[in-house]
Amino acid sequence: MRVGIVKEIKNSENRVAIIPANVSEFIAHGHEVYIERGAGLGSGFSDEEYAEAGAVMCDTAAEVWNTAELLYKVKEILPPEYGYLRDDLVIMTYIHSNSHKEQTDELLKSGCVAIALEDVSSDDTAKKWPLVANMSELAGKGGFLAALYYAQSVHGGPGLLLANVAGDDQPIVSIIGCGFTGKGAAEFASALGNKVRILDVDLKAMETAKAVFPPNVSFMYSNRANILKCLKDSDVLINCILWDKTRKDHLIYREDLKLMKKGAMIIDVACDDNGAVETCRSTTHEDPVYYEEGILHYCVDNIPSAFSKTSSVRFSNDSLPFALEVADKGVVQALKDNKHLRRGLTTYHGILTMVETGIKQNRPYEEPDGFVSKL
Repeated sequence: MRVGIVKEIKNSENRVAIIPANVSEFIAHGHEVYIERGAGLGSGFSDEEYAEAGAVMCDTAAEVWNTAELLYKVKEILPPEYGYLRDDLVIMTYIHSNSHKEQTDELLKSGCVAIALEDVSSDDTAKKWPLVANMSELAGKGGFLAALYYAQSVHGGPGLLLANVAGDDQPIVSIIGCGFTGKGAAEFASALGNKVRILDVDLKAMETAKAVFPPNVSFMYSNRANILKCLKDSDVLINCILWDKTRKDHLIYREDLKLMKKGAMIIDVACDDNGAVETCRSTTHEDPVYYEEGILHYCVDNIPSAFSKTSSVRFSNDSLPFALEVADKGVVQALKDNKHLRRGLTTYHGILTMVETGIKQNRPYEEPDGFVSKL
């Protein structure tokens, strides 16, 4: 199969879908890999490294798109790329179709087969969404680093060092979610001596985390009373939970922000627009923050791109088995054989198969298991 890798064009997106070592894996399986020149430069991988691994280097994105049978990306399809979509193309990337109605329109109109890597599942209950988990720890750590940055007075913050400094009280960092993202944020926050609170509804997850975190990390049930308590006390509140796209309610409402103290901030790593945090809207690395009700919001939706080499290595290694399966078997057989890959199926020749997107956007859809069984 002809596998294509293009340079990501999303704002400040420096990751690349494949590292040179994994080009060699596709070649060893008898596939051809076509890569746009410069695709890996933002992650520290040169064109020469890809060529040495056996990739065919292409001068333009158009050449890659028009040659590939499988287009393997990191981020969603953007308007300048819509014209390359076609009905004999398979796309594997983070799609987030429920949040991008126009993109969904174009995927359906083109007739392509699109597989959302964020929705590929796993039998491992501790890592149900493996290709979300692979970026989540980095996003959580990066979210706390953003809080450190914006807490500085030279960057518009209150001038608070988020660390345990003799002679001053410990700052309070509250984290909603005890998953990979929340634990990543807590690791950095606790290491600097902050008073860290983690809220979740999963007692087992909190007990497991408690066994490895230091005493300055406490664990609370995520309920309305505790969320309000944390809003009043916290210097930083970090949201790390993905919000069900069909829900209309929130954990934190606009009115709740009035409880927060002056200079406090919200870091929304999940970045679900109008999601767990009502006032959240996705931002970019170039324009990362905004204020609502006097509270700074940092809601960059691709935090791992700031650590592009580390995250590209992780993304490429973790997604490789799924991409190889599609290349080796063809997309129909791969979908039939792998229920977890099937869970990520978003569109198939003009038919929407992502249930959550169908519900949220009020579109007709087919449930993927039943649909694929008829192919």
